[in-house]
Amino acid sequence: MSSFRIPKRGRVDTAKPVKFTFDGKTFTGAQGDTVASALLANGVHLMGRSFKYHRPRGPVAAGSEEPNALIGTRRGAGRFEPNTRATVQEIWPGLEANSQNKFPSLKFDIGAVNDAAYMLFSAGFYYKTFMWPKSFWHKVYEPFIRAAAGLGVSPTEEDPDSYASRNMHCDVLIVGAGPAGLAAARAAAGRGLKVVIVDENSEAGGTLLSEPQARIDGLAAWDWLASELADLKAQGVRVMTRTTAIGYYHQNLIGLCEKLTDHLSELPADTPRERLWRVRARQVVLAQGALEKPLVFHGNDRPGVMLAGSAQTYLNRYGVLVGKRPVVLTCHDSAWYAAFDLQDAGAQIRAIVDIRATVRPELLHEARARNIPVKLSHSATATSGRLRVASIRVNPISGGTAGTGQKISCDAVLMSGGWTPSLHLFSHTKGSLAWDEDRTTFLPNETPEDCVITGASRGLWGIQAALNDGAEKGRAVVAALGQDALAAEYHVQDDRTGSGISMKELPTDLSPGKAKAFVDYQNDVTAKDLRLAVREGMRSIEHVKRYTTNGMATDQGKMSNINGLNIAADALGKRQPEVGLTTFRPPYTPTSFGAFAGYHRGGHFEVTRKTQIDSWAEEHGAAFEPVGQWRRAWYFPKAGEDMDKAVSRECRAVRASVGIFDASTLGKIEVVGPDAVEFMNRMYTNPWTKLGVGRCRYGLLCGDDGFIRDDGVIGRLAQDRFHVTTTTGGAARVLNMMEDYLQTEWPDLNVWLTSTTEQWSTIALNGPNAAKLLAPLVEGVELTDAAFPHMSCVECRVAGITARLFRVSFTGEIGFEINVPAPMGRKLWELLWAAGQQYGITAYGTETMHVLRAEKGYIIVGQDTDGTVTPYDAGMGWAVGKTKPDFVGMRGMARPDLIARGRRQLVGLLTADGSKLEEGAQIVFDPKQAIPMKMVGHVTSSYHSDAVGQPIALALVEGGHDRMGETVHIPMPDRTIAAKITGMVFVDPENARLKI
Repeated sequence: MSSFRIPKRGRVDTAKPVKFTFDGKTFTGAQGDTVASALLANGVHLMGRSFKYHRPRGPVAAGSEEPNALIGTRRGAGRFEPNTRATVQEIWPGLEANSQNKFPSLKFDIGAVNDAAYMLFSAGFYYKTFMWPKSFWHKVYEPFIRAAAGLGVSPTEEDPDSYASRNMHCDVLIVGAGPAGLAAARAAAGRGLKVVIVDENSEAGGTLLSEPQARIDGLAAWDWLASELADLKAQGVRVMTRTTAIGYYHQNLIGLCEKLTDHLSELPADTPRERLWRVRARQVVLAQGALEKPLVFHGNDRPGVMLAGSAQTYLNRYGVLVGKRPVVLTCHDSAWYAAFDLQDAGAQIRAIVDIRATVRPELLHEARARNIPVKLSHSATATSGRLRVASIRVNPISGGTAGTGQKISCDAVLMSGGWTPSLHLFSHTKGSLAWDEDRTTFLPNETPEDCVITGASRGLWGIQAALNDGAEKGRAVVAALGQDALAAEYHVQDDRTGSGISMKELPTDLSPGKAKAFVDYQNDVTAKDLRLAVREGMRSIEHVKRYTTNGMATDQGKMSNINGLNIAADALGKRQPEVGLTTFRPPYTPTSFGAFAGYHRGGHFEVTRKTQIDSWAEEHGAAFEPVGQWRRAWYFPKAGEDMDKAVSRECRAVRASVGIFDASTLGKIEVVGPDAVEFMNRMYTNPWTKLGVGRCRYGLLCGDDGFIRDDGVIGRLAQDRFHVTTTTGGAARVLNMMEDYLQTEWPDLNVWLTSTTEQWSTIALNGPNAAKLLAPLVEGVELTDAAFPHMSCVECRVAGITARLFRVSFTGEIGFEINVPAPMGRKLWELLWAAGQQYGITAYGTETMHVLRAEKGYIIVGQDTDGTVTPYDAGMGWAVGKTKPDFVGMRGMARPDLIARGRRQLVGLLTADGSKLEEGAQIVFDPKQAIPMKMVGHVTSSYHSDAVGQPIALALVEGGHDRMGETVHIPMPDRTIAAKITGMVFVDPENARLKI
C-alpha cells in the first residue's frame, strides 16, 4: 500500500486490493475507496483542469459537492459516462477513469495559455469581446466557443445499460442518514409506520464516519452506528444507501435516484444501473447536514488545497493522509480538530493559521500538546506550486490590511471557512429562508409542505446536538401522524463542537487586479469577477450569477453561493438578506439521462399505439412509420421492390381497381346533445344547420388566430349526433380544444363530447371496383349514386357486423370508410381481402395515400399548413360559412395581415425538367438575385405521380393564387430548378371518377 495509506485507519478493506486505471496508468486502491481517495492514497492530487483557465485542479471536497475532480468513467464498450465526481465514484477491478478538459495531457495542457491571458477573460468577457466585427460571430467566434464549451466529452455509443423507475408510499421519509436522521428514524421506528431513510453515500452514518472518536451512550461511534442500523432494520425501517434525493416537489413528492451497479465489478443479470423512485411521503424529515465553505484567497485552487473537513474524512473514513506536511487555514474551530487528527496519524502540521484573534483555550492546549505552531490573527495571501501546492504565504492581520508575508512550505493546505446548512431540497418546497446574523448564513424558516428539518441543516453543530434535535423532530413527526413517541436523549462523549466567523475574502498583498481568489472553482469565477459585475451595474444576485456564471456549475453553487453572496453584498454595501440568494433547482446533484428516462427507451421511448389490423400488416411484410403515437403501415413492398416501386404499384392498383387501407388511426369524436348542431356551427368554419341526417361534410377547424388547426369529414348520424373525424395526430388536441370552449366559453350549451378513436376500426376501400366489392356484404343499403351518393353516411351491417358506413374519398376514386367495433377490425379486413381477390385487391399504406390525395389537391394539416395558413391561403374559402354570425377564428381571419395581398398561398408546382422537388426546398422568383436571396415560399409536398406522368408538388408561394402559369425557381446545391405554378388538382378536376 502507498505511504499515504495509514494502517488501521478508515473503513476500507486494505486486505482486498483493487486495481483500476487513471489516464491509462494502473493504480491500486482498497475495497471501499472512491477514485479520489484511491488516487490520494497514491499521492496523486492532480485530477483535472478548470473550465475557463485550464488551471490544474485536485479534489477540494470528499462528497457530491466536489467541483474540481470530474472524470470520465468507462466499463467496456458503450458504458462511458463523463463528468463523474471522483469523490463519489467507488472503484472496482478494471474501472477505467480518465481526466477531462485537457490537451494533450493532464500535466501539460496547452489550454492553460488562457491562464496567462486571464485579463482577457474577466466576468462577462463573451458579452464584450465577441460583438465586433459582427461578421466574425458565425464564422469565428461561435465555432470557437462551441468547441471550447463543456467539460467532459459526450458519449458517442449507445448506452447498453437498463434503467428502472418505481413508485413508493411511506409514512416518514428521512433524507440523510447521519446522527440527526438516525435519531429521527429511531423515534418513528416500531410504531407501525412505514419509515424510509435514504443517504447518497455508500454507507449510512454521515459525520459519524469521519469522527470516530466520539462515544455515544458508552459505545464507540462506529460500534453504536452498526448496532443502531441493525436495530432499525430489525424494526422495519428501510435504509437505502447510494440513493440521492434529487428533488422535492408539491404534496410531499420526492424524487430519489438509487445507484445499483456503479460500484460492482460484475454486473448482475437483469439488474438496472440506476432506479428512479417517486416517493409520496406523509411526513418528510430533512437531515442533510451542512457543507464546509472554502476560504477565498489568491491561489486557493491549486491541487492539494482542500477543505479541512474533507481531509478529515479521507483520513478517518478512507485511511488516507492527504498530505504529510499540511498547513491548516481557518476561521472555524472544526479545522483545528482536523489538524489534530492528521497530526495524530503521522502528519507534521506546519502551522494552524487562524484569522481570528482569539480561540478557545482548549484548542490552544491541544495544539501545544502536539507541538503544532499556531498563528492567530493571520491570513493567507498566496500559494505557490505548479501541479500541486508547494507553499503558502501568510501575513499578520493589522487593521484589516496585509503586512509582511511569511512563506511556509507544505504539501497540502486544509482550509475551513465555516459551515453552510444544506438547504437545496428545502428550497425546492418554496420554503422561506431566514438570515442568521450570528452564523452568517441562511437557515430554514417556513415551508408549505409536511416537512421538518433537523440537525446541522438548521445550524446545529456537533453530534450531541444533532442526535437530540433529530429525536425531537422525529417525535414531532410521529405525533403529526397520530402516534405516541417516547422521549429520548443521547449522551455523547468527546463531541466536537465549535464556532467561527464568516469571511468575505481574505486580504491580499498583491497589486490590485492580479489576485486569483476563486469562488466558483468549476467555472473559474474569482472574487474580482464578482466585484466587477457589481461595478458594471449588476445589482440582483441573480444577475450577478448569470453575468459571472458563479453558482452555475454542476455543483449548483454548493461551495460558492454563500461566499459569492458575501462578496457581492460587500461590493454593494448591503446586508446579505437584502441581496438575497439564488434559486436552487432540482436535481440536487447531476443525474443521468438514463435515470430520468427509465424504461422509456427503444420500443418503450414513446407509447406505440397499434390498430387491430396492424398484426395483419406485419404478417404481410409492411414497412411502418410513426404517425403521432401510432404505428402505421407505410407501404407493402413485394420482393425486389424499394419504396418508390411499391408505392407506384399501389397507386396504380387503387386507380385501376380497388385498394384497401387501414384508417383506424383517424381521430374520432362523438358530439351529442340537443345543442350539438349549434356547437358544431361555433367550432367549425362550415355551416352545419342544414346538413341532413345521413349526410357528411368536410369540416375545417381554425384557432382563434384564424389559422387552420385541423380538418376531417364529419357525418350527421341523427339530429343530435355527429361523428367527427380528425387527423391522426390531432385527435387529442381537437378534443381538448372543444372541451376548453365548451367548459369556459359556452357552458350553456347542452352537449357531450366523447373520444371514440379506439372504439372503431376503420377500413377504407377506394377504387373503381370498391362498390362492387362492398355491395354484397352490406345489409339494407344500396350502393348507388341515387340511394347512397358521395358524402353519405349510415348505420348498418357489413358482413354481419354492426357498422357505420361513410361514402367518402381521400383519393378521388369511389371510396368508402367502414367503421366497425374495434375488436372486429381484423375479421372484417380479412373478409374484404378474401372477397376482393377477384378484383385484384391491393393493400396500400400511408405513402400511397399521400400521393393519391396530393394528385387531387387534398391538403394534410401540419404538412401543407404550418400554423400560419388560413382557409383562404389554402384555397379553401369555400369551406368558410359566409352568413354565419360567428365561429372560432372568424375575427382572426378578418385581421388586416391575414387578408393582405402577397400572403403565402397554397398552389401546385410542375417542374420544367420533370425532376422531383425536395420537400422543404425554398422558392425564389429571381434566381439571379444577390445572395442572400429573398425566399418567397417553400415546397410542402412532393411526389412522383404515375397518373400525371411526372412528379407533382404543392407549395406555399407569396401571392400564389394570382400567379397561375408563372415560373418560380428552386435553388438546390447543384442546380436551380424551374417550376410552373398550377392549380392544386392534378387528376380528374371534374370529379367524374367519384361516380359509381
